[in-house]
Amino acid sequence: MKKILYLLFLLGITFPTMGQEYQHVCAKSKISYFERNLNFQDKGVHSLASFAYDLKYHRLVFNIDPGVRYIKGSVTSYFEPKTSNFNEIAFEISEELIVDSIKMNNQLLSFSLVNELVLITLDNTIPENQLDSLTIFYEGVPTSSGFGSFETTSHAGVPVMWTLSEPYGAMEWWPCKQSLNDKIDSVDIFIKTPAIYRAASNGVLLSETVDIHNIKTAHWKHRHPIAAYLIAITVTNFVEYSDYALLAADDSVQILNYVWPETLGEAEISTPNIIDVMQLFSNLFIPYPYKDEKYGHAEFGWGGGMEHQTMSFMGGFSHSLMAHELAHQWFGDYVTCSSWRDIWLNEGFATYLEGLTTEHGLNSDGQSFKDWKSFKTYVATYSPTGSVYVDDTTPVNRIFSSQLSYSKGSMVLHTLRKQIGDEAFFNGIKNYLQDASLKNNYASTPDLQQHLEATSGTDLQYLFDDWVYGEGYPTYTIFHSQNAQGMVNLEINQTTSHSSVAFYKLKVPIEFKGITEDTTIIFDNTVSGQTFNFNLDFDIYEVVFDPEKDIINRNSQVLFIKNPEFESQITLRPNPANEQINLQLPDNIQFTDISLYNNLGQKITCLDCDINKRAYSYNISHLSEGIYYLKFSANGSTVTKKFVKQ
Repeated sequence: MKKILYLLFLLGITFPTMGQEYQHVCAKSKISYFERNLNFQDKGVHSLASFAYDLKYHRLVFNIDPGVRYIKGSVTSYFEPKTSNFNEIAFEISEELIVDSIKMNNQLLSFSLVNELVLITLDNTIPENQLDSLTIFYEGVPTSSGFGSFETTSHAGVPVMWTLSEPYGAMEWWPCKQSLNDKIDSVDIFIKTPAIYRAASNGVLLSETVDIHNIKTAHWKHRHPIAAYLIAITVTNFVEYSDYALLAADDSVQILNYVWPETLGEAEISTPNIIDVMQLFSNLFIPYPYKDEKYGHAEFGWGGGMEHQTMSFMGGFSHSLMAHELAHQWFGDYVTCSSWRDIWLNEGFATYLEGLTTEHGLNSDGQSFKDWKSFKTYVATYSPTGSVYVDDTTPVNRIFSSQLSYSKGSMVLHTLRKQIGDEAFFNGIKNYLQDASLKNNYASTPDLQQHLEATSGTDLQYLFDDWVYGEGYPTYTIFHSQNAQGMVNLEINQTTSHSSVAFYKLKVPIEFKGITEDTTIIFDNTVSGQTFNFNLDFDIYEVVFDPEKDIINRNSQVLFIKNPEFESQITLRPNPANEQINLQLPDNIQFTDISLYNNLGQKITCLDCDINKRAYSYNISHLSEGIYYLKFSANGSTVTKKFVKQ
């Protein structure tokens, strides 16, 4: 899912921080039950055995008039118990919906409604692993939580309804099991609407029929495992057209588009751009996972997009939005996070794949990959606190933090890529997607870590500790000098924005520029204050930290190296200063340059320098408040002094 304009970030929302007691490995089969208010024991469920079943199939029948906020339907569920003595089953359903009846083998079953659960007593005990089924008949006026789990509105005066269930909204419009540990193996979806409308959903459209009452039934069939929150329907006066992506010589995928009539022209221009993107993702990772059915776009009235399996619901057709939602078909749909705590496995990947389209020249707006990374880092470091791993899954806005789950999550993936190399990174991701226990299933952060460690042959725990579970980001201060013989002295200093991470151990790229040549050296930075000495056969005129914007950081700067020979002999007073600063220089050193720099390392001015003068006074009243540096050059060496302008 993508929220256009990163609304949460722009609103300046801040979130509670994660404590030190987080667990690196969460039990995939249990954690979902304790998210939101899904602790079933607190809901009065007789036992967790009520949920100890494996869903095999749903037959969903919905009666919808987009001009009326109401739903009436039935859900037939095929399931296999995973415990002995199974005689009670539970589904989640909003208290606003009315359960009319429940039938099993054409017999009515008794049930009770307790805290948004329908608890169903079975007439007989079902043996473990024996397939059985029941049907729930229900109706009512759905509520709408999260990002709008069930919405009715209009476009160009025509009624439209849609669903968007992520993360907790599926139960608000159909009885389901929405915890992240049991995908439904396959579904048939029947949507009954007035005949003037069309309905879009998951999978393949098998038929549209109209009865004598002028009610149209659209039958969609999806034959891949799917999480409850990814099942979706939308109804209005759609116009249909298709694009096709060629994945191999004889292997094409239909891209089915259901759009509103008034936006047809715009959509027809934009949607073909997704063809190259699908080909790119299929080449980088694995072929599009649902190529035997389709991919599609269905227009809806929300300010963003939602990656409903095989048919994303779209609030527009920009390159980044289309790329993001398509990326989710691999990361979020085919392999789904096993807990909302691990939502970055969905959103971080989808955001990063947006960036990969830019890296491969597919972004039509001409943005460079470097600029893309720079902006994501800017958003990721907007606050000095907060972890990618979600500390509290109750607030929807915390789960879908544009700063943490999207931007920082995407740049954490890029950080991992740069630390282990492209071959290990992309092979690890392919293995992650092809893991028999993860594909068409759920994954946690340790699952990704395991695959990247296997392909890189490296223990990556420190990177995951720092970047996924830890909070904040580093700030670098780089000091450098070069003597007449070409010897370069480099010092890398680092501070961190949050105490959860003492130091970010990283490979640090630094570019050294000369008049006619330049070189980039990658330094294995293991401690703050680490120094490196090496020769360059050209004179340096500029040093650039992280030239390709590969490192998550903020307020980093490159300064001239400290020289202990005369640093302590220079005095600068007062500090902080307001109107004026006073300098006292040592008698035995002849200074050739005194220059003023701002906190970004940009030179402001060169101050008058008299080699015979020892005391200076400078008016700084015109400077803005902030941190400044004076660089003193003498005897082929330099030293910097920091002061604060109030």
